[in-house]
Amino acid sequence: MGKIKDRKQQASNHQDGFDHEDKAPTRAAVLVPVLPDRYLQNDSDDAEPVRFQRSSEARLEEACGLARAIDLEIIMAEIVNVSQPRPATLLGTGRVETIAEAIEEQEIELVIVDHALTPVQQRNLEREWKVKVIDRTGLILEIFGRRAQTKEGVLQVELAHLNYQKGRLVRSWTHLERQRGGSGFLGGPGETQIEADRRQLQEKILRIKRELETVVRTRTLHRQKRRKVPHPIVALVGYTNAGKSTLFNRMTGAGVLAEDMLFATLDPTLRRIRLPHGGMVILSDTVGFISNLPHHLVAAFRATLEEVLEADLILHIRDISDPDNAAQAEDVETILASLGVERNDRKRVYEVWNKIDLLDESAHEAALVLAASSTSSDMNDEAKPVAISAYTGEGVPELLNIIEKRIYGDLKSIDMTFGVDELSMLDGIYQSASNIKRENLEDGSVRIQAQMTASAAKMLEERRFGSKPQDD
Repeated sequence: MGKIKDRKQQASNHQDGFDHEDKAPTRAAVLVPVLPDRYLQNDSDDAEPVRFQRSSEARLEEACGLARAIDLEIIMAEIVNVSQPRPATLLGTGRVETIAEAIEEQEIELVIVDHALTPVQQRNLEREWKVKVIDRTGLILEIFGRRAQTKEGVLQVELAHLNYQKGRLVRSWTHLERQRGGSGFLGGPGETQIEADRRQLQEKILRIKRELETVVRTRTLHRQKRRKVPHPIVALVGYTNAGKSTLFNRMTGAGVLAEDMLFATLDPTLRRIRLPHGGMVILSDTVGFISNLPHHLVAAFRATLEEVLEADLILHIRDISDPDNAAQAEDVETILASLGVERNDRKRVYEVWNKIDLLDESAHEAALVLAASSTSSDMNDEAKPVAISAYTGEGVPELLNIIEKRIYGDLKSIDMTFGVDELSMLDGIYQSASNIKRENLEDGSVRIQAQMTASAAKMLEERRFGSKPQDD
């Protein structure tokens, strides 16, 4: 147990290099470089074209939210326009000098660049600014290190960090200089410190992968056990801070951490819930997605995200109050596609528009109307999104009915008369039906009129009639 705690502390402290136990929060600057569109295009022929561009202001707000998630004190937050990225520093020389002056004047200790930095760029910026510099990937790794609670989560974060760190081994420090090997000038250079460090990192990576394989086998066994008790799985996915954990708590009564904070929860949580007509499903709350999610994390958390692939129904939770929710939805769809979930799979993926309580009255009404009237060439009535507030509970009963319909089929009216020897079936009907009307007949039999899902009605008929043909 102590070993796991040590690992968690290492995963938490590995990235930024500052002491988390200091009472005074670290003074930080957040910089959001904005590059011309031609530098943002994906060269892959298979890549989907980006339909929605996130605004620079939204990127800055999100980057600040990420920084606040690890208790940094944001002293400076700026959008930096970059006409042409520099291989050495990303930013132009004049901009680097201006920022250096501001860093010294405001006594900033850490600079977060909301963009991928090469090892050389990170090293050069640290030299120019004389402070620690981390990029977007490093920041997200730091957050994940803080949030991981389970053994699997800690191992996944450590694996992602080691893969990231392996690419950061550049000859920037004196201890990485070459060491001679053999005798005389024909001996050639010995193993460099860089190579030794890289070899040690690779050994750690292989060891952690072996430990993760054990955890994955355990998770697979759990899935097999769940299949023996065939409860369908419903997975909540969405952009970070879309309100998944709040909705999860609302639907299950669980005490999962739910705060207005990016990546408030990291480890997946599963709970059984009973639907309005008695059907049972397993609800799974997963880690939030984010734009430009580091591929190290996608790879490391693939075992966890396989819970999504196993799901019978995927609820895509969208923060409809966020002006950039369309771009966020596109990011989620891209990550789901990378996991093997087909785009526009309306049968399996269902949209939930959350946080309508944060809209003003006119926008609130508009969201309800828009959700009810959403149509497209590939969207039928049952694929229309539902507008809810996980915080107030508005729309959640309707969502539960939709889940039930998707999993167990449409409601079906039944009108059956049960003989004296069949009265033991009534208890199951009361648990799985609604709008029940009961009539006690003179011969002791009971007539039941009710509504239940198609699946429940089929199970009742099979239980009652077995292989015998059903009487009209």
